[in-house]
Amino acid sequence: MRGGGLWQLGQSITRRLAQADKKAVSARRFFASEADLKKTVLYDFHVTNGAKMVPFAGWSMPIQYKDSIMDSTVNCRENGSLFDVSHMCGLSLKGKDCVSFLEKLVIADVAGLAPGTGTLTVFTNEKGGAIDDSVITKVTDDHIYLVVNAGCRDKDLAHIEEHMKAFKAKGGDVSWHIYDERSLLALQGPLAAPVLQHLTKEDLSKLYFGEFRILDINGSTCFLTRTGYTGEDGFEISVPSENAVDLTKAILEKSEGKVRLTGLGARDSLRLEAGLCLYGNDMEQHITPVEAGLTWAIGKRRRAEGGFLGADTILKQLEKGPSIRRVGIISSGPPARSHSEIKDEKGGADLGEVTSGGFSPCLKKNIAMGYVKSGSHKAGTKLKILIRGKAYDGVITKMPFVPTKYYKPS
Repeated sequence: MRGGGLWQLGQSITRRLAQADKKAVSARRFFASEADLKKTVLYDFHVTNGAKMVPFAGWSMPIQYKDSIMDSTVNCRENGSLFDVSHMCGLSLKGKDCVSFLEKLVIADVAGLAPGTGTLTVFTNEKGGAIDDSVITKVTDDHIYLVVNAGCRDKDLAHIEEHMKAFKAKGGDVSWHIYDERSLLALQGPLAAPVLQHLTKEDLSKLYFGEFRILDINGSTCFLTRTGYTGEDGFEISVPSENAVDLTKAILEKSEGKVRLTGLGARDSLRLEAGLCLYGNDMEQHITPVEAGLTWAIGKRRRAEGGFLGADTILKQLEKGPSIRRVGIISSGPPARSHSEIKDEKGGADLGEVTSGGFSPCLKKNIAMGYVKSGSHKAGTKLKILIRGKAYDGVITKMPFVPTKYYKPS
């Protein structure tokens, strides 16, 4: 990467996060004054540790610390990272009908989940488009725990509440609790499990990817999900806010400096390397789960029965195929940016556009994802990407770009 590369990487990630945020929170001004921004309970801890704070989804969040975004990204994959993701919204649905209620709003086979397990899902609208993506967990048959994106919080909660009122009016038994009294930490990387094991008596080797437990960590009752947004093994830890700083310090101390505080900048490059969508860039209200390459998240029973918003559109796409598809791209020249045009190999016919792109700190090459017309989506397809009016070579590549390391039964 050229001399200005680190700065360019940081700037491109800042732009990408800001762009996703502006789309997801279009009703609210993005560039709020510092006084208007919400702060997590770790705000002072971030500042003390050299964080550069930026506005994101109405919050003041760390984009990076004293190390570069490049170094932070690589360290997560080699050692580990600790992210403050308390701006995201955790909530529980409870009641004997909570599963059937949620299945009206998402594509997952929630009823088919074993207690203590979860999955990625998508909240859909009447046209089959994505309102948001979310990790949901069936804690028990009458308790669902889920986390929704910060930038989508207001619209997600309004959407759930509207449908909950109608459901309850027909006699359905469901209620909810929003965990504003809790903070959320994401511990990711190969050292995540050994470090966290020092702070709990539970045997983490028996907790696999996608599984959930309520347990004691560092003396406080936490919700622990083995999941993340980096492609690495790791955990999301919902902790009472009054214990969040102590838990953060304990994790960093037990890692002997190898797990580092990491900001939104590296989190974005990590998720792009893992081929994961950023809502507001790679998924939006007009993109269906089928087009986004999330067909696997539509439960087999749901494909047969439907029963969720937009099911007619989505089931038709499953049968006949979508007109566009999300793909991964490796390209030459400068990194592709969101809205860069994608042309065919000769540079003439329009194929689609890039939705996320940047320089991969781990692969040391340009990577991107975007949407192209079906038929031009196969791995190995050569294409051109227009960047500042000039065409550069690209090739469609399978995702993830960096192999995932989720902890699953062998």
